[in-house]
Amino acid sequence: MRPRYEVILRVDHEADRPAARVDHTGGGAENRTPLRLAVAQPPCVPLDVAENARAHAAAVRAARARLVVFPELSLTGYELDAPVVWADDPRLAPLFEACAETNALALAGAPVAGDHIAMLTVTGGGATVAYRKMWLGDAEARRFRPGDAPVVLDVDGWRVGLAICKDAGVAAHAARTTALGIDVYAAGVLESACDAAVTDRRAHRIATAHRIWVAVASFAGSTGGGYTEAAGQSGVWTPDGEVFARAGTEPGESVSVSLD
Repeated sequence: MRPRYEVILRVDHEADRPAARVDHTGGGAENRTPLRLAVAQPPCVPLDVAENARAHAAAVRAARARLVVFPELSLTGYELDAPVVWADDPRLAPLFEACAETNALALAGAPVAGDHIAMLTVTGGGATVAYRKMWLGDAEARRFRPGDAPVVLDVDGWRVGLAICKDAGVAAHAARTTALGIDVYAAGVLESACDAAVTDRRAHRIATAHRIWVAVASFAGSTGGGYTEAAGQSGVWTPDGEVFARAGTEPGESVSVSLD
């Protein structure tokens, strides 16, 4: 049977307030630990990893979630010539501390060694490279190389497939990832405000095609790289393709969802 899901919407780090509860199980539930998941769109200072790590730390503390997803290249902004961020970079210390305090696992975006756009998994114990973007944009391909395989994380019994921006627009990526068996497809993305509908279309397609939950962390505000007004509207979509919870368009907003 499918688990029950409860959503709590958080905006500008205000206190939690119940927004909706939907029972997809007819009263049943799986025997596993509930998962609290958040998608966050922190303010970004292009190329300033230290300041961005502090903003990530604030978002982690505010979300009070087990898993917090951040946008593409969230630690550097969308600067394609940004220096590599190493997993042991001391500038990430505020984020390590926030994850330790809240028992959170954060998925943060950064350029990494080997010329990849990547997701780092960050915990209180440090960071590792979790996933390397498989489908690159034209400008990205001038510096970066594509990753070679989909990745699924197990978080307290919940299987979370990872994606970065254009990955979510390629049907083969979702198909290969979901073939590994996932509950949630989690993507960090960047779209201009005028292209906000792109994220909705992709999330709806993935959710309905594979009957899974989709969580998207989308940059808001200015991100560098010519993006002066990113779309924001980070959100969570049900397996029916409906918007279950969504943030607004301002930096600093987030959405948290409890999967119980």
